[in-house]
Amino acid sequence: MEHISPLIQELTLILVTAGTVALIFKRLKQPIVLAYIVAGIILSFFITEDNPEYKNIETWAEIGIIFLLFGLGLEFSFKKLMKVGATAVIATSFIVICMIAVGYFLGLCFGWSHMASLFLGAMLCISSTMIIIKVFEDLHYTKKNFAGIVLGVLIMEDLVAVLLMVLLSTIAVSNKFEGMEMLYSLFKLATFLLFWFLLGTYLIPILLRRAKRFLDDETIMILSLALCLGMVFLATTAGFSSALGAFIMGSILAETMESERIEKLVLPIKNLFGAIFFVSVGLMIRISSLGEHIVPILIITAVVIIGRMIISTGGVLLAGQNLKTSVSAGFSLAQIGEFSYIIAALGMGLGVIEDSLYQIIVSVSVLTIFVTPYVVQLAEPTNGFLEKHLPQKWQNFLNKNTSGAHPINQNNLWKKLLTEMGTIVSIYYFISIVIVNSSLAYAVPFVQEWLPGIKGNLLTGTVIVTILAPFLRAIIIKKNHSVEYSTLWSESKSNRGPLISTIVFRVIICAGLIVYLLHELFHVNIFINIVLAAVILLLITLSQKTKARSRAMEIRFKENFNEKEKYRESKAPLTKGFVNHVMERDLHLSEFEIKPYFSIVGKTLKELNFRQIFGISIVTIVRGAMRINIPNGSERIYPNDHVIVLGTDKQTEFFQTRLEEKRKKYEKLEESFVPEVKMRQFQISPESRLIGETIRTSGIQEIYGCLVVGIERNETSIQDPNLDLTLEEGDIVWIIGEYENILKICEL
Repeated sequence: MEHISPLIQELTLILVTAGTVALIFKRLKQPIVLAYIVAGIILSFFITEDNPEYKNIETWAEIGIIFLLFGLGLEFSFKKLMKVGATAVIATSFIVICMIAVGYFLGLCFGWSHMASLFLGAMLCISSTMIIIKVFEDLHYTKKNFAGIVLGVLIMEDLVAVLLMVLLSTIAVSNKFEGMEMLYSLFKLATFLLFWFLLGTYLIPILLRRAKRFLDDETIMILSLALCLGMVFLATTAGFSSALGAFIMGSILAETMESERIEKLVLPIKNLFGAIFFVSVGLMIRISSLGEHIVPILIITAVVIIGRMIISTGGVLLAGQNLKTSVSAGFSLAQIGEFSYIIAALGMGLGVIEDSLYQIIVSVSVLTIFVTPYVVQLAEPTNGFLEKHLPQKWQNFLNKNTSGAHPINQNNLWKKLLTEMGTIVSIYYFISIVIVNSSLAYAVPFVQEWLPGIKGNLLTGTVIVTILAPFLRAIIIKKNHSVEYSTLWSESKSNRGPLISTIVFRVIICAGLIVYLLHELFHVNIFINIVLAAVILLLITLSQKTKARSRAMEIRFKENFNEKEKYRESKAPLTKGFVNHVMERDLHLSEFEIKPYFSIVGKTLKELNFRQIFGISIVTIVRGAMRINIPNGSERIYPNDHVIVLGTDKQTEFFQTRLEEKRKKYEKLEESFVPEVKMRQFQISPESRLIGETIRTSGIQEIYGCLVVGIERNETSIQDPNLDLTLEEGDIVWIIGEYENILKICEL
């Protein structure tokens, strides 16, 4: 008899338990993440660390972390990070710093070690993206103004969590808080992130475009997973965690045109392995020992809920939002979730935190997730209380900057020129440094094995300089002929010295890099190296081929980086300027998809009278590739239209609630049993009341909803009989209808 692999047996056990508990939690309308953790707790009664199955479940959990982080990366993207604005950056920075400090000192108060206290602080500073999005959907808050701020904070916190994982790993391994070592780790992380982001953004969209006609769903899914695991391998080789590699590749793919398709295809895999990871989280909880830790569990839970409510509200206020928005956003962030488990698992793996802390933090997370919906709904009455009892001068002070943090005025030509020039120099010089150091570390030894001596170094040096040429040229030449540079040059003679010095500085740093390369390869006199570097830079700046390569690379990178954004802007119903103008007021824009079963389908805007009923205005109707801006009253609403409405939070929430009522009614209708239509025959007996009746007057169609499709009479068949045909004794009647109705007709 063939035996099933233990790995499959364990996977079966995990999924059966998780699936059963998930159904119960769905019925109770509780977050699915909690269901998986509870499933793990149930399994913990049967599987302990002493069982051989435990190790295999740890392997499944590691795979789960990889695909969970890959999925989060697909939803993250560095482009989103650039767009979160000053509000999210300021608020997140304040929240993270304060919560790490609170967690650290709280851990010390419990008598824990400095390392355990630091890990506790890191676990408490990251909210749960999955839970907040689920709660917002359930409470219909996704269209509210503060929801955008919360999502921006979550994006920033995801990145912070990834950075913390790297820093905590470094600190834990060295067991020291050395400033230089942390700076080196940060530099190493920034180098890894930036290099692969730039390289990935340049190469991967080209690969996907050229292979587009071959990329069916199956192929693109396999390719995406291959890229994910490839980056996992590179990250672990470089000394980082597998989760970081998965997150980076997800964020790179998030910038491509195929990102939404990839995210949709990978979602089932992410859900599957994510469930296994959360089950493994619950598996490590020992219910029998939680009683010993009930005091720290309750204290930390209270600190997370109350502390994050106050600190998050303060962070959003500090970022320039009004009191009402800040309270609503702050109360939404009062929980910890999936990244806390990952950081806890990291600490356990490194052996720097006790098993008890892991169980405490998971218990705290479960409790805070349970109360999240109630805390979020508590924001509105809290706002009402503050409006009534807070002194008016305090309210005026807190609401004095309700427009949020705005971009700094860019009219200063010097500021604009130096900012753009600094960005270009930083990126290209960073790439050049990576190329030189990587080549010296790997390429030179490899070539020396096949071509030893000066010839090998000469060949390697020539190739390296050729690769560097377009980057060095861009560093020296870019922005020297820009409008800002020309205006400043002609505006005042006093500007010319500083402008020339910017060129001299860029030439010096490029020459220094080449001098370093020549010294490492040939070990000749420094003066000779400087002369050679000057000649090489002169040839690079004069070369038309290098100029063409530099421009082509820059254009290609910008096209790849902005391709998805430009496509979305071309499909967007409204311009960014209009959206920003509206967002500065209490009004904001929301998009709703009109389902075929909504009662408003087919009606004109005049008949619907949205402005009078809901207080909202229809700004745009998107119908396929067509846009109808500022539609008139005669315009009708059709199925699958996307309607852009303008209104306040309360108005859009009221409108959404009415639409949701129609959706719920339709879902109940879908869930109800609809009988199948069957074809059956019956013979008219001598006692039948149908004898002498026509098909029309018999009620077969009108009363019982059945259709007569044929009659067999005296060995002849009558197909599609006339409705005025009289039924006779002994006729065999063929009818189509619901089975219960057919039985009723047979009894006539």
